[in-house]
Amino acid sequence: MQHSAPEDGEAGLLLARAIENDRVHSGYLLTGPNAAGTRVALGFVRALVCESGSGRACEACGSCRKSQQAETAEGTPAAIVLDGKGKRGPTYRHVGDHPDLLYVARGADDTRITIGQIRDLQGALRLRGFDGGRRAAILDGAEWLNASAQNALLRILEEPPPRTTLVLVAARPTAVLATIRSRCVRVRLPADPEAGLRDPETPAETSELVALLDGLPGRSVSQILDAAEAYRGSRAEAAEAVTKLIDVSGDWLRERVTAQALGGERPTLRALDAHRSLQKLRRDLVQRNANPQMVAERLLFGLRDAVA
Repeated sequence: MQHSAPEDGEAGLLLARAIENDRVHSGYLLTGPNAAGTRVALGFVRALVCESGSGRACEACGSCRKSQQAETAEGTPAAIVLDGKGKRGPTYRHVGDHPDLLYVARGADDTRITIGQIRDLQGALRLRGFDGGRRAAILDGAEWLNASAQNALLRILEEPPPRTTLVLVAARPTAVLATIRSRCVRVRLPADPEAGLRDPETPAETSELVALLDGLPGRSVSQILDAAEAYRGSRAEAAEAVTKLIDVSGDWLRERVTAQALGGERPTLRALDAHRSLQKLRRDLVQRNANPQMVAERLLFGLRDAVA
């Protein structure tokens, strides 16, 4: 049977070569679009335990059969719902049915990956590996680790169990502690090719946000406050929605500044500062548990002033 390589170009090739040359690090940080990062991480950990040792999952050996799993359309593990508190579901899951491949992400109703999940992961990693082979754990959406969880994870990275690899997947690496980043091999993934924010096939949710941003210069204070009202409610859902708003706002601002430069117009310092402000708002949302509605208000007012 033909081997299937870890995906996504140079990133997948780098990880495959690490396995082939038996130079696998104890920690990796995959940064880029979430779906792409998850896909590459799953391919990598499956290849780590593949009996062929080729750097690719052969799909034929016993380990590969154990690690096969159902996936969603986005390439993320399906079926098992996690719970950060372990009350309505497990705090982590296996990749397929493989005992040595673990997967951690936010619980379905949680705003963060909790310290309880990391402690449970640490306990599982202390157990002896199947047949003495490699072990690996994926932390998907590592930017959502709360402060205590990040500190607990740092202790694992400082003294990793033998033949164990942690693979962190983060869309925004700056949300992860610098001390964690320094202990991981950084693997950057290319952005998925897109035609832009105004393409006819752009998802309706994104198009609605672009329309909101396009209309900011003419919006009053009350209109902006009304728009931010959309980010009330369950914090998990609201935080996810504001994260999407921040992502689209960054792309929208980048397109605007690029168009100005191509038109011979010099971008204002205010517009350039607005991009840095977006990153600060992201950190406030993820690391400081800021109120999503207030983050949305600050973002919309800041962009309105920047482009006025």
